Amino acid sequence: MSWEKEYQSKLMKADQALDYVKSGERVVIGHACAEPSHLVETMVSKAEQYENVEIVHMVAMGKAGYAQPDMEKHFRHNALFVGGSTRKAVAEGRGDFTPCFFYRVPSLFTNGSLPVDVALIQATPPDENGNMSLGISVDYTLPAARAAKKVIVQVNKELPRTYGDSCINVSDTNIVAIVEHDAPIIELAPPKIGEVERAIGANCANLIHDGDTLQLGIGAIPDAVLLFLKEKKDLGIHSEMFSDGVVELVEQGVITNAKKTTHPGKFVANFLMGTKRLYNFVNNNPDVELYPVDYVNHPMVVMKEDNIVSINSCVQLDLMGQAASETIGYTQISGVGGQVDFIRGATMAKNGRSILAFPSTAAKGTVSKIVPLLDEGAAVTTSRNDVDYAVTEYGIAKLAGKSLKDRARALIEIAHPDFRDALKNVYEERFHCNY
Repeated sequence: MSWEKEYQSKLMKADQALDYVKSGERVVIGHACAEPSHLVETMVSKAEQYENVEIVHMVAMGKAGYAQPDMEKHFRHNALFVGGSTRKAVAEGRGDFTPCFFYRVPSLFTNGSLPVDVALIQATPPDENGNMSLGISVDYTLPAARAAKKVIVQVNKELPRTYGDSCINVSDTNIVAIVEHDAPIIELAPPKIGEVERAIGANCANLIHDGDTLQLGIGAIPDAVLLFLKEKKDLGIHSEMFSDGVVELVEQGVITNAKKTTHPGKFVANFLMGTKRLYNFVNNNPDVELYPVDYVNHPMVVMKEDNIVSINSCVQLDLMGQAASETIGYTQISGVGGQVDFIRGATMAKNGRSILAFPSTAAKGTVSKIVPLLDEGAAVTTSRNDVDYAVTEYGIAKLAGKSLKDRARALIEIAHPDFRDALKNVYEERFHCNY
Protein backbone atom coordinates (compact mmCIF):
# COMPACT_ATOMS: atom_id res chain seq x y z
CA MET A 1 0.00 0.00 0.00
CA SER A 2 1.33 3.47 -0.88
CA TRP A 3 1.81 5.93 1.94
CA GLU A 4 -0.96 8.07 0.43
CA LYS A 5 -3.44 5.21 0.83
CA GLU A 6 -2.18 4.49 4.34
CA TYR A 7 -2.68 8.14 5.21
CA GLN A 8 -6.29 8.01 4.05
CA SER A 9 -6.89 4.74 5.90
CA LYS A 10 -5.69 6.28 9.18
CA LEU A 11 -7.48 9.61 8.72
CA MET A 12 -10.36 10.26 11.13
CA LYS A 13 -11.99 12.86 13.37
CA ALA A 14 -10.45 13.57 16.78
CA ASP A 15 -13.42 12.15 18.67
CA GLN A 16 -12.97 8.79 16.95
CA ALA A 17 -9.17 8.86 17.27
CA LEU A 18 -9.28 9.38 21.04
CA ASP A 19 -11.23 6.14 21.41
CA TYR A 20 -7.81 4.49 21.02
CA VAL A 21 -7.00 5.74 24.53
CA LYS A 22 -8.15 3.19 27.11
CA SER A 23 -8.58 3.37 30.88
CA GLY A 24 -5.43 2.60 32.84
CA GLU A 25 -3.07 3.54 30.01
CA ARG A 26 -0.14 5.94 30.03
CA VAL A 27 -0.41 8.83 27.55
CA VAL A 28 2.63 10.96 26.66
CA ILE A 29 1.77 14.38 25.24
CA GLY A 30 3.96 16.31 22.80
CA HIS A 31 6.01 19.07 24.35
CA ALA A 32 5.65 22.80 24.92
CA CYS A 33 4.52 25.03 22.03
CA ALA A 34 4.01 22.00 19.75
CA GLU A 35 1.47 20.47 22.12
CA PRO A 36 -1.36 18.92 20.05
CA SER A 37 -4.02 21.04 21.74
CA HIS A 38 -6.92 19.78 19.64
CA LEU A 39 -6.21 16.17 20.59
CA VAL A 40 -5.70 17.01 24.27
CA GLU A 41 -8.88 19.04 24.52
CA THR A 42 -10.86 16.33 22.75
CA MET A 43 -9.50 13.74 25.18
CA VAL A 44 -10.52 15.89 28.15
CA SER A 45 -14.00 16.34 26.66
CA LYS A 46 -14.33 12.53 26.67
CA ALA A 47 -13.17 12.20 30.28
CA GLU A 48 -16.23 10.23 31.38
CA GLN A 49 -15.13 7.24 29.28
CA TYR A 50 -11.72 7.04 30.96
CA GLU A 51 -10.54 5.94 34.39
CA ASN A 52 -7.04 6.27 35.77
CA VAL A 53 -5.31 7.48 32.60
CA GLU A 54 -1.79 8.71 33.37
CA ILE A 55 -0.77 11.89 31.52
CA VAL A 56 3.00 12.38 31.14
CA HIS A 57 4.80 15.39 29.72
CA MET A 58 7.15 18.24 30.53
CA VAL A 59 6.15 21.87 29.88
CA ALA A 60 2.41 22.16 29.26
CA MET A 61 1.51 25.23 27.24
CA GLY A 62 -2.15 24.35 26.71
CA LYS A 63 -5.11 24.44 29.12
CA ALA A 64 -4.19 21.19 30.91
CA GLY A 65 -7.83 20.36 31.58
CA TYR A 66 -6.82 16.89 32.77
CA ALA A 67 -5.11 18.51 35.78
CA GLN A 68 -8.23 20.29 37.07
CA PRO A 69 -9.70 19.35 40.48
CA ASP A 70 -12.71 17.47 39.08
CA MET A 71 -10.61 15.15 36.92
CA GLU A 72 -8.96 12.93 39.55
CA LYS A 73 -11.06 9.87 38.71
CA HIS A 74 -10.25 10.11 35.02
CA PHE A 75 -6.69 11.45 34.74
CA ARG A 76 -3.54 11.52 36.85
CA HIS A 77 -0.87 13.95 35.72
CA ASN A 78 2.77 12.84 36.05
CA ALA A 79 5.00 15.85 35.40
CA LEU A 80 8.59 15.55 34.25
CA PHE A 81 8.72 19.38 34.50
CA VAL A 82 6.10 21.37 36.39
CA GLY A 83 4.57 24.27 34.46
CA GLY A 84 2.13 27.04 35.26
CA SER A 85 -0.97 25.07 34.30
CA THR A 86 0.03 21.93 36.22
CA ARG A 87 1.80 23.35 39.29
CA LYS A 88 -1.31 23.49 41.47
CA ALA A 89 -2.23 19.87 40.75
CA VAL A 90 1.22 18.68 41.86
CA ALA A 91 1.25 20.95 44.92
CA GLU A 92 -2.18 19.69 46.01
CA GLY A 93 -1.31 16.03 45.53
CA ARG A 94 -3.60 15.54 42.51
CA GLY A 95 -0.56 15.11 40.31
CA ASP A 96 2.94 13.70 40.62
CA PHE A 97 6.44 14.86 39.77
CA THR A 98 9.14 12.52 38.48
CA PRO A 99 12.73 13.87 38.66
CA CYS A 100 14.94 13.16 35.66
CA PHE A 101 17.73 14.86 33.75
CA PHE A 102 16.27 16.03 30.44
CA TYR A 103 18.69 14.01 28.31
CA ARG A 104 17.61 10.83 30.10
CA VAL A 105 13.84 11.28 29.63
CA PRO A 106 13.69 9.19 26.40
CA SER A 107 15.30 6.29 28.27
CA LEU A 108 12.34 6.25 30.68
CA PHE A 109 10.14 5.33 27.72
CA THR A 110 12.38 2.47 26.58
CA ASN A 111 13.90 0.94 29.72
CA GLY A 112 10.65 -0.09 31.39
CA SER A 113 10.40 2.87 33.78
CA LEU A 114 7.57 4.64 31.91
CA PRO A 115 6.50 2.50 28.92
CA VAL A 116 4.29 4.46 26.54
CA ASP A 117 0.84 3.18 25.65
CA VAL A 118 -0.25 6.22 23.61
CA ALA A 119 1.63 9.24 22.26
CA LEU A 120 -0.38 12.32 21.30
CA ILE A 121 1.74 14.43 18.98
CA GLN A 122 1.54 17.18 16.38
CA ALA A 123 3.22 17.02 12.97
CA THR A 124 3.36 18.70 9.59
CA PRO A 125 1.56 17.34 6.53
CA PRO A 126 3.62 14.58 4.86
CA ASP A 127 6.24 15.35 2.24
CA GLU A 128 6.59 13.42 -1.03
CA ASN A 129 7.97 10.44 0.90
CA GLY A 130 5.30 10.40 3.58
CA ASN A 131 7.56 11.95 6.21
CA MET A 132 5.86 14.21 8.76
CA SER A 133 8.08 16.60 10.73
CA LEU A 134 7.45 17.15 14.43
CA GLY A 135 8.48 20.74 13.82
CA ILE A 136 9.44 22.73 16.88
CA SER A 137 9.42 19.93 19.49
CA VAL A 138 11.53 16.87 18.79
CA ASP A 139 13.00 16.59 22.32
CA TYR A 140 11.30 13.65 24.09
CA THR A 141 8.31 13.78 21.71
CA LEU A 142 9.96 11.87 18.86
CA PRO A 143 11.42 9.16 21.15
CA ALA A 144 7.99 8.79 22.79
CA ALA A 145 6.36 8.39 19.38
CA ARG A 146 8.91 5.76 18.38
CA ALA A 147 8.43 3.85 21.64
CA ALA A 148 4.63 4.08 21.87
CA LYS A 149 2.28 1.19 21.20
CA LYS A 150 -0.17 3.65 19.63
CA VAL A 151 0.45 7.09 18.12
CA ILE A 152 -2.26 9.64 17.37
CA VAL A 153 -1.07 12.49 15.16
CA GLN A 154 -2.59 15.95 14.80
CA VAL A 155 -1.54 17.11 11.34
CA ASN A 156 -1.32 20.89 11.26
CA LYS A 157 -0.33 22.97 8.23
CA GLU A 158 0.68 25.81 10.56
CA LEU A 159 3.49 23.80 12.18
CA PRO A 160 6.97 24.70 10.87
CA ARG A 161 8.86 21.90 9.15
CA THR A 162 12.35 21.39 10.55
CA TYR A 163 15.44 19.46 9.48
CA GLY A 164 17.69 17.14 11.48
CA ASP A 165 16.08 14.05 12.98
CA SER A 166 12.53 15.30 13.32
CA CYS A 167 10.28 13.01 11.31
CA ILE A 168 7.91 10.11 11.61
CA ASN A 169 6.44 8.38 8.56
CA VAL A 170 2.83 7.82 7.64
CA SER A 171 3.64 4.11 7.21
CA ASP A 172 4.94 3.66 10.76
CA THR A 173 2.93 0.73 12.03
CA ASN A 174 2.22 2.23 15.46
CA ILE A 175 0.45 5.28 13.98
CA VAL A 176 -3.19 4.32 14.51
CA ALA A 177 -4.91 7.64 13.78
CA ILE A 178 -4.28 10.85 11.89
CA VAL A 179 -6.42 13.90 12.65
CA GLU A 180 -6.20 16.92 10.37
CA HIS A 181 -6.68 20.11 12.36
CA ASP A 182 -5.04 23.39 11.37
CA ALA A 183 -4.57 25.94 14.13
CA PRO A 184 -2.04 28.64 15.06
CA ILE A 185 0.97 27.27 16.91
CA ILE A 186 1.18 28.26 20.57
CA GLU A 187 3.38 31.32 20.94
CA LEU A 188 5.54 32.43 23.86
CA ALA A 189 5.70 36.21 24.09
CA PRO A 190 9.14 37.78 24.61
CA PRO A 191 9.80 38.52 28.30
CA LYS A 192 10.12 42.02 29.73
CA ILE A 193 13.75 42.95 30.27
CA GLY A 194 14.36 45.38 33.13
CA GLU A 195 17.48 47.14 34.36
CA VAL A 196 18.47 44.23 36.60
CA GLU A 197 18.29 41.78 33.70
CA ARG A 198 20.25 44.16 31.49
CA ALA A 199 23.03 44.40 34.09
CA ILE A 200 23.15 40.60 34.39
CA GLY A 201 23.24 40.32 30.62
CA ALA A 202 26.15 42.72 30.38
CA ASN A 203 28.10 40.76 32.99
CA CYS A 204 27.47 37.46 31.22
CA ALA A 205 28.55 38.96 27.90
CA ASN A 206 31.99 39.60 29.43
CA LEU A 207 32.46 35.83 29.65
CA ILE A 208 31.54 35.23 25.99
CA HIS A 209 34.14 35.53 23.24
CA ASP A 210 34.13 35.62 19.45
CA GLY A 211 33.53 32.14 18.04
CA ASP A 212 31.86 30.74 21.15
CA THR A 213 28.88 28.41 20.93
CA LEU A 214 25.96 29.20 23.24
CA GLN A 215 23.41 27.20 25.17
CA LEU A 216 20.62 29.49 26.33
CA GLY A 217 17.77 28.81 28.67
CA ILE A 218 14.49 30.65 28.46
CA GLY A 219 13.37 33.96 29.93
CA ALA A 220 14.45 37.53 30.46
CA ILE A 221 18.06 36.80 31.43
CA PRO A 222 19.07 34.76 28.35
CA ASP A 223 17.34 37.35 26.17
CA ALA A 224 19.18 40.12 28.03
CA VAL A 225 22.50 38.38 27.38
CA LEU A 226 21.77 38.45 23.66
CA LEU A 227 21.33 42.24 23.81
CA PHE A 228 24.99 42.61 24.71
CA LEU A 229 26.45 40.34 22.07
CA LYS A 230 25.97 42.58 19.06
CA GLU A 231 29.69 43.33 18.82
CA LYS A 232 30.69 39.67 18.91
CA LYS A 233 31.58 37.62 15.84
CA ASP A 234 30.79 34.12 14.59
CA LEU A 235 28.80 32.90 17.57
CA GLY A 236 27.07 29.53 17.34
CA ILE A 237 24.06 27.78 18.85
CA HIS A 238 23.97 24.28 20.35
CA SER A 239 21.16 24.54 22.85
CA GLU A 240 18.29 22.58 24.27
CA MET A 241 16.10 25.39 22.88
CA PHE A 242 16.26 28.92 21.56
CA SER A 243 13.81 31.74 21.05
CA ASP A 244 13.22 34.98 19.12
CA GLY A 245 16.28 36.78 20.47
CA VAL A 246 18.55 34.53 18.44
CA VAL A 247 16.86 35.51 15.17
CA GLU A 248 17.82 39.15 15.61
CA LEU A 249 21.50 38.29 16.06
CA VAL A 250 21.36 36.09 12.97
CA GLU A 251 19.98 39.00 10.95
CA GLN A 252 22.79 41.21 12.29
CA GLY A 253 25.43 38.68 11.27
CA VAL A 254 26.54 37.94 14.85
CA ILE A 255 25.42 34.30 14.93
CA THR A 256 26.84 32.39 11.96
CA ASN A 257 27.69 28.97 13.48
CA ALA A 258 30.85 29.15 11.37
CA LYS A 259 33.24 28.26 14.20
CA LYS A 260 31.32 25.33 15.65
CA THR A 261 33.20 22.09 16.21
CA THR A 262 30.17 19.89 15.58
CA HIS A 263 27.47 20.65 13.02
CA PRO A 264 29.37 23.66 11.60
CA GLY A 265 27.04 26.18 10.01
CA LYS A 266 24.00 24.70 11.76
CA PHE A 267 21.75 25.70 14.65
CA VAL A 268 21.22 22.62 16.82
CA ALA A 269 18.39 22.33 19.34
CA ASN A 270 15.78 19.86 20.51
CA PHE A 271 12.81 22.24 20.84
CA LEU A 272 11.84 25.86 20.16
CA MET A 273 9.57 28.34 21.91
CA GLY A 274 8.77 31.79 20.63
CA THR A 275 6.59 33.83 18.32
CA LYS A 276 5.66 33.68 14.66
CA ARG A 277 8.94 35.43 13.88
CA LEU A 278 10.90 32.45 15.18
CA TYR A 279 8.61 29.90 13.55
CA ASN A 280 8.92 31.60 10.17
CA PHE A 281 12.71 31.65 10.55
CA VAL A 282 13.03 27.91 11.22
CA ASN A 283 10.39 26.73 8.73
CA ASN A 284 12.09 24.76 5.94
CA ASN A 285 15.42 26.30 6.97
CA PRO A 286 18.19 23.76 6.26
CA ASP A 287 20.51 25.61 8.64
CA VAL A 288 18.28 24.72 11.61
CA GLU A 289 18.47 21.10 12.80
CA LEU A 290 16.41 19.60 15.59
CA TYR A 291 17.31 16.28 17.20
CA PRO A 292 15.99 14.30 20.16
CA VAL A 293 17.10 15.46 23.59
CA ASP A 294 19.13 12.33 24.29
CA TYR A 295 21.47 13.53 21.55
CA VAL A 296 21.43 17.33 21.86
CA ASN A 297 21.65 17.45 25.65
CA HIS A 298 23.82 14.42 26.29
CA PRO A 299 26.90 15.69 28.16
CA MET A 300 29.16 13.52 25.99
CA VAL A 301 27.78 15.27 22.90
CA VAL A 302 27.96 18.74 24.47
CA MET A 303 31.58 18.19 25.50
CA LYS A 304 32.60 17.78 21.86
CA GLU A 305 31.67 21.41 21.17
CA ASP A 306 34.78 23.51 21.83
CA ASN A 307 34.23 26.91 23.46
CA ILE A 308 30.66 26.18 24.51
CA VAL A 309 29.10 28.51 27.08
CA SER A 310 26.00 27.39 28.95
CA ILE A 311 23.77 30.03 30.55
CA ASN A 312 21.11 28.98 33.03
CA SER A 313 19.44 30.37 36.14
CA CYS A 314 18.51 29.35 39.66
CA VAL A 315 16.14 30.13 42.50
CA GLN A 316 18.76 30.10 45.26
CA LEU A 317 22.52 29.69 45.54
CA ASP A 318 24.02 28.99 48.94
CA LEU A 319 27.46 30.00 50.15
CA MET A 320 28.86 26.56 49.32
CA GLY A 321 27.74 26.97 45.69
CA GLN A 322 24.77 24.59 45.78
CA ALA A 323 22.03 25.70 43.38
CA ALA A 324 18.30 25.14 43.81
CA SER A 325 16.73 25.80 40.42
CA GLU A 326 13.43 23.92 40.51
CA THR A 327 11.96 24.23 44.00
CA ILE A 328 11.05 26.87 46.55
CA GLY A 329 11.45 24.95 49.78
CA TYR A 330 9.32 21.84 49.50
CA THR A 331 7.30 23.24 46.57
CA GLN A 332 8.17 21.94 43.11
CA ILE A 333 7.87 24.88 40.70
CA SER A 334 9.59 23.56 37.58
CA GLY A 335 12.18 20.86 36.90
CA VAL A 336 15.86 20.30 36.23
CA GLY A 337 15.38 20.69 32.47
CA GLY A 338 18.72 20.72 30.66
CA GLN A 339 20.64 22.74 33.23
CA VAL A 340 22.85 19.94 34.56
CA ASP A 341 23.13 18.30 31.14
CA PHE A 342 24.83 21.38 29.74
CA ILE A 343 26.76 22.41 32.82
CA ARG A 344 28.46 19.02 32.91
CA GLY A 345 28.97 18.94 29.16
CA ALA A 346 30.43 22.45 29.10
CA THR A 347 32.75 21.61 32.00
CA MET A 348 34.22 18.74 29.98
CA ALA A 349 34.49 20.73 26.75
CA LYS A 350 37.68 22.41 25.57
CA ASN A 351 37.49 26.01 26.82
CA GLY A 352 33.92 25.38 27.99
CA ARG A 353 32.27 27.64 30.57
CA SER A 354 29.02 27.38 32.49
CA ILE A 355 27.16 30.30 34.02
CA LEU A 356 24.36 30.46 36.56
CA ALA A 357 22.86 33.91 36.08
CA PHE A 358 20.15 35.29 38.37
CA PRO A 359 18.93 38.49 40.05
CA SER A 360 20.41 39.00 43.50
CA THR A 361 16.98 39.29 45.12
CA ALA A 362 13.42 38.00 44.84
CA ALA A 363 10.01 39.09 46.17
CA LYS A 364 10.53 42.74 45.14
CA GLY A 365 13.91 42.96 46.80
CA THR A 366 12.88 41.54 50.17
CA VAL A 367 14.65 38.18 49.84
CA SER A 368 18.24 37.41 48.93
CA LYS A 369 18.85 34.69 46.37
CA ILE A 370 22.34 34.15 47.75
CA VAL A 371 21.77 32.45 51.09
CA PRO A 372 23.77 30.79 53.88
CA LEU A 373 21.98 27.49 53.22
CA LEU A 374 19.28 26.44 50.81
CA ASP A 375 15.76 26.52 52.23
CA GLU A 376 14.58 23.42 54.06
CA GLY A 377 13.15 20.98 51.55
CA ALA A 378 14.81 22.59 48.54
CA ALA A 379 16.28 20.19 45.99
CA VAL A 380 19.91 20.64 45.00
CA THR A 381 19.62 20.91 41.24
CA THR A 382 23.27 21.66 40.48
CA SER A 383 25.82 20.50 43.02
CA ARG A 384 28.56 22.68 44.41
CA ASN A 385 31.04 20.47 42.53
CA ASP A 386 29.48 21.43 39.19
CA VAL A 387 29.00 25.20 39.46
CA ASP A 388 31.54 27.24 37.48
CA TYR A 389 30.48 30.92 37.34
CA ALA A 390 27.70 32.71 39.22
CA VAL A 391 26.53 36.05 37.87
CA THR A 392 24.17 38.68 39.31
CA GLU A 393 23.61 42.33 38.47
CA TYR A 394 26.46 43.08 40.91
CA GLY A 395 29.17 41.08 39.21
CA ILE A 396 30.77 37.74 38.41
CA ALA A 397 31.88 35.10 40.90
CA LYS A 398 34.18 32.33 39.69
CA LEU A 399 33.54 29.33 41.97
CA ALA A 400 35.30 26.44 40.26
CA GLY A 401 38.63 25.74 41.92
CA LYS A 402 37.88 27.88 44.98
CA SER A 403 37.78 26.66 48.57
CA LEU A 404 34.53 26.89 50.51
CA LYS A 405 35.81 30.02 52.22
CA ASP A 406 36.90 31.71 49.02
CA ARG A 407 33.73 30.89 47.11
CA ALA A 408 31.61 32.18 49.99
CA ARG A 409 33.53 35.46 49.88
CA ALA A 410 33.13 35.67 46.11
CA LEU A 411 29.36 35.12 46.37
CA ILE A 412 28.93 37.72 49.09
CA GLU A 413 30.59 40.24 46.77
CA ILE A 414 27.86 39.76 44.15
CA ALA A 415 24.96 39.60 46.63
CA HIS A 416 22.63 42.55 47.00
CA PRO A 417 24.20 45.20 49.31
CA ASP A 418 21.17 45.04 51.63
CA PHE A 419 22.04 41.45 52.55
CA ARG A 420 25.83 41.48 52.55
CA ASP A 421 26.29 42.28 56.24
CA ALA A 422 24.12 39.35 57.31
CA LEU A 423 26.02 37.06 54.94
CA LYS A 424 29.35 38.36 56.27
CA ASN A 425 28.27 37.48 59.80
CA VAL A 426 27.52 33.93 58.68
CA TYR A 427 30.88 33.81 56.91
CA GLU A 428 32.79 34.85 60.07
CA GLU A 429 30.92 32.35 62.25
CA ARG A 430 31.32 29.50 59.79
CA PHE A 431 34.98 30.01 58.93
CA HIS A 432 36.19 31.39 62.29
CA CYS A 433 37.83 34.44 60.77
CA ASN A 434 37.16 38.07 59.96
CA TYR A 435 35.62 38.80 56.57
